Amino acid sequence: MRTGDPQAPGPSAETLVRAMAGTIPTRGRGAARFRDVGLLLAVVLLAAVTAVRSPHFATAANLQRIMLDISLLLIVATGQTMVVLTRNIDLSVGSVLGLSGIAVGFLLKDHPAMPVTGILLLGTGLGLILGAVNGALVAWGRVPAVIATLGTLTVYRGLVFIHSGGQQVNPQDIPLQLVAIARPGALGVPVMVVMAFVIAALGWLLLRYTRTGRAMYAIGSNPDAARMRGVQAGRIVFLTYLISGALAGLAGVLYAARFATVNPASAGVAFELQAVAATVIGGTSILGGRGGVPGTFLGALLLGTIANALAVSGVSGFWQRAIEGAIILAAVAVDSLIRQHSFKEGARRV
Repeated sequence: MRTGDPQAPGPSAETLVRAMAGTIPTRGRGAARFRDVGLLLAVVLLAAVTAVRSPHFATAANLQRIMLDISLLLIVATGQTMVVLTRNIDLSVGSVLGLSGIAVGFLLKDHPAMPVTGILLLGTGLGLILGAVNGALVAWGRVPAVIATLGTLTVYRGLVFIHSGGQQVNPQDIPLQLVAIARPGALGVPVMVVMAFVIAALGWLLLRYTRTGRAMYAIGSNPDAARMRGVQAGRIVFLTYLISGALAGLAGVLYAARFATVNPASAGVAFELQAVAATVIGGTSILGGRGGVPGTFLGALLLGTIANALAVSGVSGFWQRAIEGAIILAAVAVDSLIRQHSFKEGARRV
């Protein structure tokens, strides 16, 4: 072990920290990459089978519909990924999406000429405030994340009905300039799809190349070790909820643009389950410290393809929930096996 440099632990100490934090060794990373390839192959196989059975699946209009649906899910799931990486969860994102969509939709009834940028910022800002409430409860109120966000899920959903009075936002209330971002633009790609990919890319860069991103992984891997190394866990967890809330608020506005209506009884309902499903299926460990946005994208792509394939095949939507549940269980089981294998291998190296 090196001496004279207290900030640079020797090989044995570093190996011990890696083992405690659950850092993925070479074989673990290989298993994770194998899982990503498996998800991609599953999407390709499902698309091929559905295209053979239903000629409506492989049309340009339907593929665009899939990408629009995936865009909403990817935006919300990107924020959810960061929360889950820190060993937490945000069950309120569906209600945040619905409240943002309703609040902005009713505002547009009185101010239809509001610029699109302002509309998007309003939705994002509202989500940021709601996310801050979640973050304060979890990071500083020490309320378990499941309990805190389950409570705010109910509160925010109640606010949806209080604010709307049970009335929906109708298509004539949504200005055309907002609806246009969910319609084909340059090269036939809707602006909404581009926005989703940009947000996912920024999330990937944050997690991979910044100290904040590394801190999220460290907190999820081993909170005690992270604190010993100077990580401000409370601030980082609070930040993840800010990001999750802001992205869910933005998604609420995009939901209004996508469907040109916002119904308080259905907008964002059960969307938190889809966001968690995309995150977990994509390889982000529910125990924290492992995963990332690329896997979440693949998870969202698989879920979006399954939902669309069932719809064009005329299969009941109840099967979608059953299939999603089965895939989540399989993903959790695979993650558990990878984690156990990684820990054993890390322990042998100590």
